[in-house]
Amino acid sequence: MSHIEIMQLFYGLFFGIAISFSILINFLILRFSRNLGMRNRDQNEPGIIRWGSTSKPALGGFSFYIVFLISISVLGIIPTEGSEYFNKQLIGLLAASSLGFLIGLADDAYNTNPLVKFIGQFTSANLLITTGYEIQLTDFHEINYVFTVLWIIGLMNSINMLDNMDAITSTVSLAILTGAMAVILMRGDIDNIYLIVILGVAGALIGFLFFNWNPSRMYMGDTGSQFLGVFLAGISILFFWNIRRDPAGGMIQIKQFLIPMMLFIVPLIDTTTVVIRRLMRRQSPFVGGKDHITHQLAYLGLPDQGVAITLGLISFASVGITVWIYKNFDNWPFSGSLLVIGYFLAVFVLFQILYNVAQRKVRRSA
Repeated sequence: MSHIEIMQLFYGLFFGIAISFSILINFLILRFSRNLGMRNRDQNEPGIIRWGSTSKPALGGFSFYIVFLISISVLGIIPTEGSEYFNKQLIGLLAASSLGFLIGLADDAYNTNPLVKFIGQFTSANLLITTGYEIQLTDFHEINYVFTVLWIIGLMNSINMLDNMDAITSTVSLAILTGAMAVILMRGDIDNIYLIVILGVAGALIGFLFFNWNPSRMYMGDTGSQFLGVFLAGISILFFWNIRRDPAGGMIQIKQFLIPMMLFIVPLIDTTTVVIRRLMRRQSPFVGGKDHITHQLAYLGLPDQGVAITLGLISFASVGITVWIYKNFDNWPFSGSLLVIGYFLAVFVLFQILYNVAQRKVRRSA
């Protein structure tokens, strides 16, 4: 067998093991959780408000983190050629993701103060930056630093806010990781050490979806969403943000934004919509509510499974667009950038129209 065939077999085997471990871990958590980690945030518990009315264990994030650690632990036995194991960036991803997991765990257990949570997120961002994760927008480190911190903290909160209905965050995150794997494989970098870690977390998400698909038996909780937020932020910086094949003197390039814009289209649109509309109502963006795009689709009559499928299709369609952008990046025309931005804006406007229609329907039925 050739080296590529051996690697394909190894990755396929590990992916299957990751899914199996995730199902087993979540099954055991459900079996023994009882009242541990029961969660259905309501008006008496500030933060995210769950769409469902039934309290369920919010411990799905444990499977993400455990499989993540397993993925890192097996790196030494991968039959790769010339890969550097446990480099500074991998250690940074491990440290920042671990802190994200602990931030979520504390929030699930004690409903921590928002300032304490922000400090933890800021620390996670700096752990990534000091170990080599920086979005290279310009030649000025200060500008890059500020933008990178905003991206990491914003994404941690965005993924957390999106976790308001069964299977939404899991499906969207799975699409983003699929995009990362596609970029790695299009680079011909089958020996990339991050591929096994991404496969492991993707497998954990699939295993969790077995229990989180509506009607769900468990939630991922802040433990899962905070871990996913910082993990996806790190992966996005490694494989999406710093594709600059024509540096152009260190100037900001529009096309550098296209791949992150596409792969994170759902959380970006949801968070932007919620923040803008809450500010228009003179309400804090950090107060929970049933005013996300997921809720509006449900108000329009889509079943919960339909909402997950709709947003999943948008996310995976964006993976296809990402492949198209990446393959043509060297000779990417300005008209292509306008087309991609136009697509993003069209989806955004469509959701605003649907939002308004849904709100009129809610008011009529009140």
